[in-house]
Amino acid sequence: MRVFVVNSGSSSVKYAVVDPESGQTLADGIVERIGEPGSAVPDHTTAFRIALESLADDHDFVAVGHRVVQGGDRFREAVLVTPEVEKAIEELIPLAPLHNPPNLEGIRAARAALPDVPQVAVFDTAFHATLPPVAYTYAVPAEWGIRRYGFHGTSYSYVSREAGRLLGDPDARMVILHLGNGASACAVAGGKSVETSMGMTPLEGLVMGTRSGDVDPGAILGLGLGAGELDEALNRRSGMVALAGRGDIRESEQAASAGDERAALALEVYAHRIRHYVGAYAAQLGGLDALVFTAGVGENNARMRARVLRGLEFLGLRLDPELNAANAVTVSAEDSTAAILVVPTNEELEIARQSAALVHRG
Repeated sequence: MRVFVVNSGSSSVKYAVVDPESGQTLADGIVERIGEPGSAVPDHTTAFRIALESLADDHDFVAVGHRVVQGGDRFREAVLVTPEVEKAIEELIPLAPLHNPPNLEGIRAARAALPDVPQVAVFDTAFHATLPPVAYTYAVPAEWGIRRYGFHGTSYSYVSREAGRLLGDPDARMVILHLGNGASACAVAGGKSVETSMGMTPLEGLVMGTRSGDVDPGAILGLGLGAGELDEALNRRSGMVALAGRGDIRESEQAASAGDERAALALEVYAHRIRHYVGAYAAQLGGLDALVFTAGVGENNARMRARVLRGLEFLGLRLDPELNAANAVTVSAEDSTAAILVVPTNEELEIARQSAALVHRG
């Protein structure tokens, strides 16, 4: 069984061939510089053809699984792509203007190249469709029509299930930290999302590589900047780039070790914001069975995990320094009453599994 998993961006198409039963990635690759000056890849249709050519003639797929960023409140799970679904994704473009258009381009290119293979849309927002109204409602005029959607849902779906398996309790109360260039937190109870830090867009919440995370909207109002300037500043010139002059956590750690006080403060701000959310979400969950780290920083940076955990001992979280340094799966000490786990995410496998399950049900 093979699923062709596609993550179509504005200037690149990442792809993988995944066996959802064994969990193996059989092939993967990326086609870049789509539509850029001087590029040999003028559009997504060409990119998809190049991707398929890299796989020789072995195109026997049970489904093509597409990552789609924004499903709004219309899509609570993966769906087969129909003309109606395609139209709905297009109508949701105002909620994700940078992501849904290239996601659609990928769907159309795949359908043209593989017309007899079912196309499946797997939404980043779907895992958070279980958020209760108290968690997704903003205290703003109702006519604005805005609410929290949350993102990184495919990652959380995979990691929460894997963490539940490791704990022997699929209903465990856990806070999952997806820490990468984009970063977010999610509170999970009974295998469902009940709180998450990203909002209507991926800008809210934790400090990220280039995104601000939480910021006082009143402070922004007084700057006199236009919408385009604000978008550029908050999404591309904020976060660790603004605090430390560099978006990469490892580079900031190196600078801090060399005496850069600005980088040292940036790392503490980054960890402080995470602790804020862990504590808040533990309160919402009524206790904590596990804290789970995932994604690039979460999986690989032992120093940041230790920094985040300082001061969280009151939640029963106690780190084993040796296990943490070894990037073990369980990094909690024997006397820790809540587990601390490092669970590598696998969004491609999650998309493949959801796609294959949907096709088989249908």
